[in-house]
Amino acid sequence: MNRTSLAAAMAAFFLALVWFVSMRQAVLFLVGVGMGGVLAGARFGFTTGWRRLIEQRDPRGVMAQLFLMALAAAVSMPLLAAFPHDLGAALGPPSISLVVGAFVFGAAMQMADGCGSGTLYKAGLGIPLNMAILPVFALGSFLGSAQLEQWLTLGAVAPVGLVGRFGPWEALGLTCLGLAILGAAARLWCGKAKPWFDRRLFIGAVLLALLAVLNLAIAGQPWGVVYGFGLWVAKIAVATGVFDPAANPFWSQPVNLTTLSQSVFLDVTSITNIGILAGALWIAAGQASTSASASLTARQWTVGIIAGFLLGYSSRLAFGCNIGAMVSGISTGSVHGWIWVPLAFCGSVLGLRIRRHFGY
Repeated sequence: MNRTSLAAAMAAFFLALVWFVSMRQAVLFLVGVGMGGVLAGARFGFTTGWRRLIEQRDPRGVMAQLFLMALAAAVSMPLLAAFPHDLGAALGPPSISLVVGAFVFGAAMQMADGCGSGTLYKAGLGIPLNMAILPVFALGSFLGSAQLEQWLTLGAVAPVGLVGRFGPWEALGLTCLGLAILGAAARLWCGKAKPWFDRRLFIGAVLLALLAVLNLAIAGQPWGVVYGFGLWVAKIAVATGVFDPAANPFWSQPVNLTTLSQSVFLDVTSITNIGILAGALWIAAGQASTSASASLTARQWTVGIIAGFLLGYSSRLAFGCNIGAMVSGISTGSVHGWIWVPLAFCGSVLGLRIRRHFGY
């Protein structure tokens, strides 16, 4: 399908959302299309940025990610303070679940060559491995949510939000200071002679930050990915009678029960996920395929699929992926985002060793 046909199909879907669902969901779909287009067009890969920092001492991808979070925080934190009853931060409880989930997620994303957003946009680009990973990612997300309560009983404290605790400007100052320290550490690791600025990636960072803020303002909640994955499988499990949400601590929560009973098009995370897939698909329609998945061995495919399942499961334990926990968590002032980053990074170091062991 060429780009003109895809644009027509997306326009028709947008109009259907306006007519049958709501204008808000239709606009969120366009926000998702923009996210997918930027992620795929700029090749803004969180997994790739970390891998290049660790293996090649190339800080450009990570610097763009830090800039993305700083820019998003500069707008999001004042908005959260100004509209506390209408907008919510991406808060997650510091817990054993977070510690284990973040570390496993960091390792799995390197083995699967994609985080939550990376799996989405690469699946939209038609990369075979990521297309195969997407459904097992969703299955893992559902199972992780179904077992989350057991993990939380191992130890957890109440979520901590910097905006609520200190105010927006103090929270922004602390966030920018933390991001600056991470940037300085990356420069020291790579050496000052290494280039740190990539124009394409920084343009992508600006656009993603603006789209993340739009998502917050329109949806009332920060940009997320993995909840939508788990919801899709939960709906299938309920429809087929293999899962009773009323008997599960997570899915029996009123907001989750309501979401399960409604159309998937009313879920804000699902609608932006669909938009990301559509935006990446539009980018792919104008490019030649350069996927390396076709050269993977059966063993490498197996490792990738297992890693995809672990991505979904661990992201639920960690209350988000690189988007929900890191970008949205840090940019809206959640302390759990700052715990997630070093643990996921350490996990990535291990994941890259495993990746090299299997020769890909």
